[in-house]
Amino acid sequence: MSFRPRFPRLPGCGVASVGHGGRPRRRLTLVAAAACIFLVQLDFYALNLALPAMAAELGSSTTDLQWVVSGYILAQAAVLIPGGKLGDILGRRRMLVVGLVIFGLGSLGAGLGSDPPIVIAFRVVQGMGSGVMYPLAFAVITEAFPGRRAKRAIGNAYGIGAVALAFGPLLGGGVTELISWRSVLLVNVPLCLVAIVAAVAWLPESRDPTVSRRIDLVGLVVVVLGIVAITVAADRINAWRPMVVAVLAVGGLVLLAVFVLRERVADSPLVRLDLFRNAKFVAVTLLGLVANIALVVTIFATTIHLQQVRGYSPFVAGLAVLTASISGGIAGPFVGRFSQRFAVRRLIGIAILVGALGLLVVAVGGEIGPYLLGLAVAGFGYQSGYTLTSLGTQAMVPAERAGEASGVTFTILFAGAGIAVAVVGTLIEQGDLATGIMRALLGTAVGSAVAATVLARSFRVG
Repeated sequence: MSFRPRFPRLPGCGVASVGHGGRPRRRLTLVAAAACIFLVQLDFYALNLALPAMAAELGSSTTDLQWVVSGYILAQAAVLIPGGKLGDILGRRRMLVVGLVIFGLGSLGAGLGSDPPIVIAFRVVQGMGSGVMYPLAFAVITEAFPGRRAKRAIGNAYGIGAVALAFGPLLGGGVTELISWRSVLLVNVPLCLVAIVAAVAWLPESRDPTVSRRIDLVGLVVVVLGIVAITVAADRINAWRPMVVAVLAVGGLVLLAVFVLRERVADSPLVRLDLFRNAKFVAVTLLGLVANIALVVTIFATTIHLQQVRGYSPFVAGLAVLTASISGGIAGPFVGRFSQRFAVRRLIGIAILVGALGLLVVAVGGEIGPYLLGLAVAGFGYQSGYTLTSLGTQAMVPAERAGEASGVTFTILFAGAGIAVAVVGTLIEQGDLATGIMRALLGTAVGSAVAATVLARSFRVG
């Protein structure tokens, strides 16, 4: 089963290029694409600080409201591949604008929601919007900057997004404390309007003229159900009978296997599996998965720990998390330049080990000084690994397949992070809150270091 979009072709049905517009045009393209990255990163870092206040007002627990985070991430993961595919077919600028509209409407609904199910439902809508626009933001950058310059440009885009990394915790903590957690979501609406104007004005239209204009709906449904089944099983491991959880988890894995088989025979696959014959692409994506899981778990767990265990207000907790977001923001331009000289895979492995070292310091606890230093090191290391994954995988595929490759990479990264948040939420619920959080952080630090070492040695590629 497939769907053929009935949209008219835009002028210039080939892959558009901004190269003819010169350097000023490229800079405007970079700013417009980075605005989408800014929105996604601002929202994630800000909302984490608002979770305890949100739970108190809505009469829920913070760990139950993990679905405000993990539901959003899972919706991202479900839409990333079709979002990238639709961008390649219908036009990347067009689909970026569609994603921004969905993101803004989801933010508005979640900000006005009156109970947890409504807030979570609109967060899922919001996640779908970000899943459409996020991979395409990197695809248009890859399109605009040829060759090695794409790596530096993507690093600089993360540098622009670093403003969100720095401002997000302050926004989430300060606005939640002074006004309401709802304002953290509602502020996205005017920001989306600004990003839409920038996209329409500064982004050229581009698409892949070689890709089929059909969309494999069967494959889409199968992969979404597989991801959701595994994540729900991870979240309900203590609430449901072990047999039910096991059946759900195995069913999810079977569905993912069916998806792979489906894509091998589909006339118009969502994912062309030849991507996974590229050992460099696979290695960098798996290392990026490790880095992103560690980064998301670090932010999720420490924001709860700072407020509910150490007793800090949302604003002060935001200032504390600011150390991780600032150091992570510095990482973008830094690794963008280093990646032009050294193998990306090796750089990601080193970055994860640095992040793990910082997280070990955080997991030990103790005085606030070493705690903040550990957060800063963890943020720099794990964000470096995440950034290197984006620029590395984009550099490994032809420009016309940038949307597809970006969608595949971010689907793996975000689905893994969503499942990880559900698992960590379950661990935190077991027994003492402080012990659960420290156990989760320690396990993440050790696990990420071991995984990075194993993967780096397993793939002997540059």
